[in-house]
Formats: sequence, C-alpha cells, structure tokens
Amino acid sequence: MAQRKRSGGGKSSGRDELPGGRSQRQLRVGEELRHILSDVLRNGHFRDPDLADLVVTVTEVRVSPDLKAATAFVMPLAGKDAPKIIAGLNRATSYIRMEAVKQIDLRVAPQFSFKLDHSFDEAARVTKLLLQPVVQADLSKDPSETDE
Repeated sequence: MAQRKRSGGGKSSGRDELPGGRSQRQLRVGEELRHILSDVLRNGHFRDPDLADLVVTVTEVRVSPDLKAATAFVMPLAGKDAPKIIAGLNRATSYIRMEAVKQIDLRVAPQFSFKLDHSFDEAARVTKLLLQPVVQADLSKDPSETDE
C-alpha cells in the first residue's frame, strides 16, 4: 500500500498526497478514465482512416489536479504506426470526449490528449543493462565482502 506524505513547507493545501505527487482522487479518476478510454477506443467508430482497425493499449491516464485535463498514454499493437495513430487520436479528442462523458460521472468532462507510452522501451533498456556481465558479477557478490 502506498504511503501518504504531507506536503511540507510553502503553501500547503493540507491534502494528503501520494509519493508521485498526485492525490488519491486523481489516481482513482485516472484509472476509471483508463477503463472508459479502453472501451471507447475498442468500440469507437472513427471516420479517420489513420484510426481504422485501431488496436491500442491505454497504459495510464494522468489527470490534472482540477480534473479538467487528462493525458492518456497509449501503445499501439507492436508499436506499429505509432506517430500516425497518436496524431489521429489527438484529432479525434472531441468524439472521444463525447463518448467518455456518457460513461463517467464528473462535473466537468476532461479534455484529453494522447501521448505514446515509452515505459516499455525503458523497461527493455533496464533489463538489457541488468543482463550485462559486469552487472551480473556485481549482483552475484556476497554483500558481506568489502573492497579494500
């Protein structure tokens, strides 16, 4: 379970924040929007030819503190045609917002923007680094041994 921290110093809102700097409400709304966007994108009937037969994974949705803006991180199947799909999704935000509003109970529907999720590339890079012989040698050392 994530530990909460109090914002210290400066102008504090007095709200508990999680380590990522986002409130519990932002995380909850972001996760709900992620599910809704997945449904909308799976069932969407887009007119844009760049979005025909769209298969994407919505990995995360980050919501602004006022819940008026949401950034959706997506990854097309196998990363194929990613820039074209991201551009198409950003052109279709009005339609996506209209469809999402039907499924969420918020006072103000957020404005969506779409970005390519690079976390898979970063995870592959870290895995590759961890598999290097020099790193493996360091990991296999006995922690009680000291270098002198």
